[in-house]
Amino acid sequence: MDRMIYLDHAATTQPYPEAVEAMLPYYGKYYGNASSGYELGDDSKEALESARRKIANTMRVPPDTIYFTSGGTESNNWVLRRVFEDRKTKGNHIITTKIEHPAILKTCKELEKQGGRVTYLDVDAYGSVNMAQLKRAICRETILISVMYANNEIGTLQPVREIGAVASRAGVLFHTDAVQAYGHLPVYPGACRADFLTASGHKFKGPKGIGFLYIRNRNTISPYQTGGGQEQQMRSGTENIPGIVGIGVAAELSCRNLPEKVSHLCQHRDYLIRRIRQEVPEAVLNGHPIRRLPGNVNICIPGIDGGALAAMLDIEGICVSSASACSTGSSEPSHVLKAIGRTDQEAYGALRMTLGEENTKE
Repeated sequence: MDRMIYLDHAATTQPYPEAVEAMLPYYGKYYGNASSGYELGDDSKEALESARRKIANTMRVPPDTIYFTSGGTESNNWVLRRVFEDRKTKGNHIITTKIEHPAILKTCKELEKQGGRVTYLDVDAYGSVNMAQLKRAICRETILISVMYANNEIGTLQPVREIGAVASRAGVLFHTDAVQAYGHLPVYPGACRADFLTASGHKFKGPKGIGFLYIRNRNTISPYQTGGGQEQQMRSGTENIPGIVGIGVAAELSCRNLPEKVSHLCQHRDYLIRRIRQEVPEAVLNGHPIRRLPGNVNICIPGIDGGALAAMLDIEGICVSSASACSTGSSEPSHVLKAIGRTDQEAYGALRMTLGEENTKE
């Protein structure tokens, strides 16, 4: 391809060269097992803990609250499945929303088959959670509220601070899937009173196959898998040291000078929206016009097949998405767009463009 314009950063991002460079020695020279007791393993152990500290520093939390996983899906499953199992004596009720990532929604459906009761909150026309409905939904059997920090399709930011405060007052655990937000916005679990927070490396210019779960208090959740006792006895299995090194570097770099990066992306995002509206007046913006991810543009164009348009743009070297990456190929209209009131026909005409810091106005 002679020319490529990449506008699908919500699907994945190109790793920082510094992250790739930092990873390489741990595929070769420093190949030791971090759980071994000799110097070669100690090098890997120190690299692991250094990455943990870097991530913790970006969120102003203690390092021992960060647990490395394979990514967002595993982290989300860990929270939902273990809280459900651990708290059966208290209740079986989980509150989430209709616009969550499939890693949440499909897991909730599985838990319903096991006797769980799940409330799927409505959202308004912008994709924002109905707080009144959330407050009404909480009952004696409620054990967990799981609401994403920012939506992966339409970019709407949820009122996580308000949700966290409501959960805290009710004595209910609060989890937020911050996969789309971390590294793109200031994310502080303490500010939103999150008990659990999910992030994934490849969404903020780190490697694929590595993520982390923030756990405020390890006593609120049991280990995800047992074995050799890695990750403070909470997630056994030989650690992916190259991936952990890479995500640590990416976390540090993506959160550096974040206000300037957010401002830069917002300017480009708003410019793109403005130009689309000028040149395609019938295009409709999906998601909140202001409270949205800095790089997210999601539009519906009446009478247009979004999948066909994405394919035509691909021929021109422009990478966009007609849906979230995790549901591309599905014949069903986006559950997110349906939840905000779009018809099937409108939803099929949707296009998502997500910008990165390397994109230029031109």
